[in-house]
Amino acid sequence: MLKNDPNFWNSKIKELQKKRTTKMSSKNDITRMKKQMKKWEEKLNNEIQRKTEYVNSSGIQIDPTYNSEVENNRFDKLSMPGEYPYTRGIHPTMYRGKIWTMRMFSGFGTPEDTNNRLKYLIKNGQTGLSIAFDMPTLYGYDADDPRSNGEVGKCGCNVSSLEDMNILFQGIPLDKVSTSMTINAPASILTAMYAVLAKKKRIPLSQLRGTVQTDILKEYIAQKEWSYPPEAHMRIIRDMMKFSTKEMKNWNYISISGYHIREAGADAVQELAFTLANGFTYIDLGVNAGLKIKQFAPRMSFFFNSCMNFFEEIAKFRAARRIWATVLKEKYKVTDEKALLLKFHTQTSGASLTWQQPFNNIMRTTIEALAAVLGGTQSLHTNSYDEAWALPTEEAVRIALRTQQVIAEETGVTDTVDPIGGSYYIEWLTDELEEKAYRYFDKIEKRGGVIECIKSGYLQREIANTSYKSQIRIERKKEKIVGVNEYTLEEESPISTLRVDLKAQKKQIARLKQIKKTRNNKKVEKALQELRDSYKDESKNCMYPTMNAVSSYATLQEIIEVGKEVFGEWREPSII
Repeated sequence: MLKNDPNFWNSKIKELQKKRTTKMSSKNDITRMKKQMKKWEEKLNNEIQRKTEYVNSSGIQIDPTYNSEVENNRFDKLSMPGEYPYTRGIHPTMYRGKIWTMRMFSGFGTPEDTNNRLKYLIKNGQTGLSIAFDMPTLYGYDADDPRSNGEVGKCGCNVSSLEDMNILFQGIPLDKVSTSMTINAPASILTAMYAVLAKKKRIPLSQLRGTVQTDILKEYIAQKEWSYPPEAHMRIIRDMMKFSTKEMKNWNYISISGYHIREAGADAVQELAFTLANGFTYIDLGVNAGLKIKQFAPRMSFFFNSCMNFFEEIAKFRAARRIWATVLKEKYKVTDEKALLLKFHTQTSGASLTWQQPFNNIMRTTIEALAAVLGGTQSLHTNSYDEAWALPTEEAVRIALRTQQVIAEETGVTDTVDPIGGSYYIEWLTDELEEKAYRYFDKIEKRGGVIECIKSGYLQREIANTSYKSQIRIERKKEKIVGVNEYTLEEESPISTLRVDLKAQKKQIARLKQIKKTRNNKKVEKALQELRDSYKDESKNCMYPTMNAVSSYATLQEIIEVGKEVFGEWREPSII
């Protein structure tokens, strides 16, 4: 993080503490609020809205948003939706203007299998694609590597070469869909595959919309899927940022993920703090690469978890927007409005799903999805009830998608912007989470920043300690989970599950063998040497030779191995 103001975090903590003691609103505050509301209403009139009339089941007309003008209510100091610091949402109309993107996470077996699932979801109303990859792909191994045996296609789609990517998106217009790819260590390679595929289809790179996760910092902190030491991955991400800023102007080249941090056992404060700290680290990376924040920050997005504590999750999302906007404006001196907006995708919690009484997971997912919507998410994935057992069946994933559609179309929560804003509890809890996050930022900065905290194991230990304490609470029934430690039943295999057999592995290995046999291997060797040279030379952007390597049908693992040869590998510190 920037070191220009060592007292910044403490100053923000003091501001929040002072805010709590200010109980009375002056006439000036109320006058200011009324002017702000009038300005917001003028802005609202220029926005497109989904409906011409918003009424509830009793025929009562619903206003665009609601605010307090009571003099002894300090919440009249809240900003309006779509106004800095965006506590109440990043758009003035929010879901009155456009429903969040329903982006179901999908992928299993061969590229053909996943292609069929994507088309099934589009047919059933999904509005954005989200690709899950299997463990070999996530780690950068080809399907024919011995370490991939038994894992090909099991927890996501297998992609070993450009041909797999071509099949994966067969019949899907890349210039008309928004695609999210959850990939990190090999993110530059999968991005290159997607870009090369678009070029082959004569689609300008500037027309590609979507997101590649790329967030390697949370891999070291939580998910543990890396290929090289942290500095090497950060250098490649820097090149991705520069390449995408120039060539793929509508592509979000990094999705900073709190989801996996939370799944690893972190609490809401740690998810909030560690995720945003990672975000600030990527901001520093872009600045140090010579990019202007207003150029690249709008192309950065976030990915949060939504867990079972309903109000805590809503407050977390609100606090995240406010912290991001405040820190970028005050610490990084950003003035461009688009760069201040924290845009985020949400996925309901996988850790909250239970294999016991799996149909209870439908209720859990519904509650978590509703929290994400009330928290102002831009896109949403809802988990399927059977995912504690296996990859979701078509029936289960359809129910998960219908959960979002019911919330959007039947509940009325989209009729007014930020319907929960101004709640005494929500606003207090938002402040609490914000203050605790600032305390973590201060600790991280004093320890040398995120990368140094990863190397020392500090962030990993913080999560491990929280996870341990949570498990003890569950075992002692201080925290009750229905069907697990309370209201239990004896049951045997209560549901049917999706199974991916070894046919997928055999098919992928056969395809890979054929590609290696028919490609121009001299061209592959030349492309890999160019990539090797770019890795060794900091002044060269490695994305262009990566695209050449992909285009020559160099495989995922062949490209990853070049990086390991140049950068070496990395072992994390012991945290126990």
